[in-house]
Amino acid sequence: MEMTILGCGGSAGVPMIGGPDGAGDWGECDPQEPRNARTRSSVLLRDDRGHALLVDTGPDLRAQLLAQRISRVDAVIYTHAHADHIAGLDELRAINRIMGCPIPAYATQDVIDELIMRFDYVFRPWTPPSFYRPVLVPHVVTPGDEVEIAGMKVRIFEQVHGRTLTLGLRVGPMAYCTDVAELDETALDILHGVDTWVVGCFQRATHVSHGWLEQVLRWRERIQPRRTVLTHMGPDMDWGWMQAHLPPGVEAAHDGMVLRT
Repeated sequence: MEMTILGCGGSAGVPMIGGPDGAGDWGECDPQEPRNARTRSSVLLRDDRGHALLVDTGPDLRAQLLAQRISRVDAVIYTHAHADHIAGLDELRAINRIMGCPIPAYATQDVIDELIMRFDYVFRPWTPPSFYRPVLVPHVVTPGDEVEIAGMKVRIFEQVHGRTLTLGLRVGPMAYCTDVAELDETALDILHGVDTWVVGCFQRATHVSHGWLEQVLRWRERIQPRRTVLTHMGPDMDWGWMQAHLPPGVEAAHDGMVLRT
């Protein structure tokens, strides 16, 4: 199993728009360290047969797919409908054209409804042979399901993300928990003993809708993963600081990082 970190930044990325000269607000992050440059969070999972499952389609998707030389996606699953996780959906048109078929899209009913409201043209029936628009085929999933997606068995569980809910995923020895502030006992039980856990950790201080460092380390004690990789990081999470202060077995993601089990 392989997971590629397409992007590991928060909703505004790093650097954020702004800064004293307009070239970007890096916060506490050293702009000279290339691994501090973070696009919006997304990952691609591949199994041993080469099947590819994309998680979310953020606004940086085109650049991410080009950077990682990805041109085929067998399915996409959405964790939730916030803009930094769906706004790049139109970039899937290129994948449709390369593969010559619609792409299955998995999400909860609420998220499917939101996607249809915002991208109604994407979910209309395909009229072969061309793709002048992206075409997705919706499939509803529910927390607690274990479903086969792109040839992989995916366990889906619910997460609290401030005022909304998101989906966490476990796929064999790997798990992905972005945009999460609370994990219940069911989620913790599903995650227990996972080999590689990629988890959102937006900053060092407490946050109302995202995991923060102390909390993620508490979850880790319960879950006992071999490897914990932090993602969805904001401008407080400097690469050099994390290299010096994170405990053994915990590390920061960077855009383009490839994890294998």
